[in-house]
Amino acid sequence: MDIFDNVFNAEGVVIVGAGLAGLFCALKLAPRPVTVLSPMPLGSGASSAWAQGGVAAAVGQGDTPLAHALDTEMAGAGIVDHGVAESVTAEAAARIDDLADWGTPFDRDALGQFVLSREAAHSAHRVVRVSGDRAGHAIMQAIIARVRQTPSIRVLEGITAVDLAHAEGRIVGVFCRRLGDRYVEPVFIRARATVLAAGGLGGLYATTTNPPSVRGHAMGMAARAGAIIADPEFVQFHPTAILTGRDPAPLATEALRGEGAVLINDSGERFMQAIHPDAELAPRDIVARANFRQIKSGRKVFLDTREALGEKILTAYPTVAQYCHAAGIDPVTQPIPVTPAAHYHMGGVKVDEDGRSSLPGLWVCGEASCTGLHGANRLASNSLLEAIVYGARIAEDISGLEPQRRPLPDFGGIAWDAEKGARAEEVLRNLEAVKDLRATMSADVGVERDAEGLKRALRTLLELEETALEVTRAYLNMISSATLVTAAALKRTESRGGHFRTDFPHTSADWQTHTEMTLVEARAIRAQA
Repeated sequence: MDIFDNVFNAEGVVIVGAGLAGLFCALKLAPRPVTVLSPMPLGSGASSAWAQGGVAAAVGQGDTPLAHALDTEMAGAGIVDHGVAESVTAEAAARIDDLADWGTPFDRDALGQFVLSREAAHSAHRVVRVSGDRAGHAIMQAIIARVRQTPSIRVLEGITAVDLAHAEGRIVGVFCRRLGDRYVEPVFIRARATVLAAGGLGGLYATTTNPPSVRGHAMGMAARAGAIIADPEFVQFHPTAILTGRDPAPLATEALRGEGAVLINDSGERFMQAIHPDAELAPRDIVARANFRQIKSGRKVFLDTREALGEKILTAYPTVAQYCHAAGIDPVTQPIPVTPAAHYHMGGVKVDEDGRSSLPGLWVCGEASCTGLHGANRLASNSLLEAIVYGARIAEDISGLEPQRRPLPDFGGIAWDAEKGARAEEVLRNLEAVKDLRATMSADVGVERDAEGLKRALRTLLELEETALEVTRAYLNMISSATLVTAAALKRTESRGGHFRTDFPHTSADWQTHTEMTLVEARAIRAQA
């Protein structure tokens, strides 16, 4: 039976998104039946697979979860939830064990101990890694293999969710369609529990390190259903995307700076030492703004690994080396041109300690959520940690609520069509309205912001929403997320973490709190712009 002929009953849990958070949750739910919706083949459309650094966990000698929590709070610029930071970092070692047990080939020394990297704003070497800079890919490959071997998990590839379904005051499933079938009425997949794990919103910006499909669909979908959104204004810009002209931009991992690589401008001047005592290892928002200001002043910025790593970069960081060589850069003899790029969203759908949103029946994990762990600025390599901790918590919470159901029924008619998928992505990316949206977000809601630019962005977003020739649900999700980010940025009249206002450049005690906002409230702010 083709599920697009009828309403499909998932019999228990449906997970929207197939990155690390979603698949980890699915594995933790086994043997309960789970349906996972993945718009692309497993591993190819998830930000998790692109993560280079690794997973932050206090598993090294002399390190402690409390020290990790304190570093998290320091990076988060005053609005990290202390209890969340302590509980997540305390759970880290157990979740690393899960990943290792499921086949992740973490780097180890001759004694079998983890080889740990140090990244920006960490007080210790505590990033568990794979082949230097291939953690995300290796973790996802191990998880995917485990998922393929788990009969209780049914993965539907080439299926994208476009709306949440609600009835009688709760979320009861999702509306979805095959990728590329823009003119076909969405089909309802019913579920007793819905987990949203469909990623962040980096693709709303013209320059991003995120996969092309990560465009705020998850947050927009939840917001349109009425969910409370927390801290949407806090977008992290990675300081060292490799400047190659590619979209998305390849990433030069933070671990390179942890090994001594330095930032220089086109005059050969190292500038971070005069800006922060930790120089290149300052929190990401500070480094990103420093790079942004160099570029804005007419300079070019480079990451210089020559003295710190030399030829070691070729073997210790093969992903970065491959990106460089593809762009005609020899990192052994040349500095790497870099630029800030939208990288991670600290905000998202507000959830509690069990991953429950404000909408009954909807759980959210991964970058789509806002747990309170990151505050105003995510600590390096805490994203994958948060994904697996909350993936496990949600599974436990749902397991306590949902009885084990009968095995999933067999069905056919679902197969990944690579040609159709590529064509659908190309069509969406090249829509003039999408290009205008991305350009607007980069120009006016980027590394540095002010009231004039934010109001201009809100007016543009309203115009784009009202005049777009093709207003699909996917596009409405993008516009909704962009509106929330911009409205919250206008409302927060201070600078904190990833949110920097040139007209309010200082941190204010009056704003040492989380933003909570609905789409209705964001649209009201937009209407006044």
